[in-house]
Amino acid sequence: MKVDLNADCGESFGRWTLGDDAAILREVTSANIACGAHAGDPEVMRATVHLCVGLGVAIGAHPGYPDLQGFGRRALPMTPAEVFNSVLAQIGALHAIARAEGAALAHVKAHGALYNHAAAHPPTARAIADAVAAFDRGLIFVALAGSGLAEAGRAAGLRVAEEAFADRAYEASGALRDRKLPGAMLETDAAAAAQSVAIVGAGGLTAHDGSRVGLHADTICLHGDAPGAAARARAVRAALAAAGITIARL
Repeated sequence: MKVDLNADCGESFGRWTLGDDAAILREVTSANIACGAHAGDPEVMRATVHLCVGLGVAIGAHPGYPDLQGFGRRALPMTPAEVFNSVLAQIGALHAIARAEGAALAHVKAHGALYNHAAAHPPTARAIADAVAAFDRGLIFVALAGSGLAEAGRAAGLRVAEEAFADRAYEASGALRDRKLPGAMLETDAAAAAQSVAIVGAGGLTAHDGSRVGLHADTICLHGDAPGAAARARAVRAALAAAGITIARL
């Protein structure tokens, strides 16, 4: 058994710092770097890419709704064409910076409200997947496990990596529990570690209501903006290793 560990990072902006990228990037194998729409700026993007290169971490674009104030966690009324063009431009921006650092993009993972909306809204999912395919069909498409977003990636001819979350609660349907509801986030390192081992080792997890949800994951996400993210990543990594699960890039 093996799994990739990924973290959303590069989400600082100007003089405002979010998360400890230098610490969490030492614990993961893939990084989803904000591309300046929901967070990040050219300086932050380049600094994050530079960190990834030095640590051997796979570099991925993390496009979101163009909503800095809302951190990309508010759904915007964008048409599929607008989503396509925005995602394409964001991937291109990070590609340019990665190329300047002598690196290449490995994957694309949508952020926040764009990711969640696309998982349940086929036109948005197709727009994101088609933008990735138009840029480079060799990029891995990271999508919520079992969702319409994953289906759209396959339909676009992309290699899809199905993703689960170490630190998010799930509903019985397999959907992520809405952040507005209580219990949406797992609050302890032990809970995140146990859920990660269950997903990879046993092919499922316990939903918020106590029911069993079957789930396959190629990659596990840890939120880099959460308090204590680096310590949580270390706990998850240690638990996976103790369970005999290999941690490796996609």
